[in-house]
Amino acid sequence: MWVTLAHPLEDTPLTGLTTVADRGAARQLPPRRRTDRLRTRGLLRALLRDRFPAAAGADIGYTPSGRPVLLGHPRLCISVSHVADACAVGVAFDRAVGVNVQTPPQDVSAQVLAWSVPARRDQLAALPPADRAREFTWMWTVKEACGKAAGTGLAGPAFSLDVPLGGRVGRWGDYRWVSLRHASPIPLTCAFSSTERGTPQ
Repeated sequence: MWVTLAHPLEDTPLTGLTTVADRGAARQLPPRRRTDRLRTRGLLRALLRDRFPAAAGADIGYTPSGRPVLLGHPRLCISVSHVADACAVGVAFDRAVGVNVQTPPQDVSAQVLAWSVPARRDQLAALPPADRAREFTWMWTVKEACGKAAGTGLAGPAFSLDVPLGGRVGRWGDYRWVSLRHASPIPLTCAFSSTERGTPQ
């Protein structure tokens, strides 16, 4: 599995790596979403060109649940994530993958903690506001990445996943997650299936 991050985005000429199909599809989007889509697609193209060059120009489709797929390359799984000042992508061979990047807010309210991380709310509430917001965001990226890898998003059981403070690695059912605290300037987590997917027929 491979993951890459672009942050800050303005220093990375990502849109020039996109395909004609990428740009055509993006023209249907509002300006801000169009820019985010092209930057993320460009980062994905760069990673594919480096690791799986035969798939670098492949068209991208979507499953009914909204998961992006590389058409014509069923053994490669991809995941993308973007926020205002960063985007991240992941590619895995014969494994499901999920990636999530987030920018911490200035603070997180007690109501949000009670709703989203009830098992850890008291620990988080004891932290200074900036530390609380950053740690909460790391936890949230774990939930999002696992939900993407499982194909259920946060509407599924990944929302209830309990992430320890300072957690760097963990397991959730058949999935493993890794928070890239040692490598990313902002919260970024990837998740992937522990066992290989069956090769599609």
